[in-house]
Amino acid sequence: MDTFEQLLTESTRIHGHICAGQVIGVRMAMAALERIGIGDPKGADRKKLYVLVEIDRCATDAIQSVTGCSLGKRSLRWLDFGVMAATFVNLDTGRAVRAVAREEARALSEGYCPDIVDKYQRQLEAYKVMPLEDLFVFQEVRVDIPAFDLPGRPIRRVQCARCGDWVQDCRERERDGLILCRSCDGERYYQLLDAPDTPVVVS
Repeated sequence: MDTFEQLLTESTRIHGHICAGQVIGVRMAMAALERIGIGDPKGADRKKLYVLVEIDRCATDAIQSVTGCSLGKRSLRWLDFGVMAATFVNLDTGRAVRAVAREEARALSEGYCPDIVDKYQRQLEAYKVMPLEDLFVFQEVRVDIPAFDLPGRPIRRVQCARCGDWVQDCRERERDGLILCRSCDGERYYQLLDAPDTPVVVS
């Protein structure tokens, strides 16, 4: 694996700017990968690694950059928990570590870079040198990943009986004997503006 500075530079390039979240994400990923026995996440170990992130913030871009995992590869899963945490899973061994960023690190940063007045810049620089135990809590965990969430070809594809959309990877719902997509089952996040919302009956 590359050095911390190399990984931070690449993460910053992908994210678009450097910030404390980038430092947190890079260090979190490096430490967690070491704990689960992944040494080459983008090469020899790329098919062994699965990551679940619990927040959609800067650190998630850094974790993706370091691990090479992504939504498109189905090796990264986002859980909308709002916690600065991620779980790293070695699919070969089953070993998994959940890493949680410590809130106390914000206050502790003053002791590491007291001369930096701007708190965000101070945190950014302090997080680079703080001991891991001041930055994170690491928990050994077990993660049961359903087959339909793993990388690979879709397990099945079914058509929604109402709108006609095709649903992959067991995300469909059954209601009154009909197979429905989640939108037609009441979870639609959008409103149709240019077409009537008329059901499509799929035979």
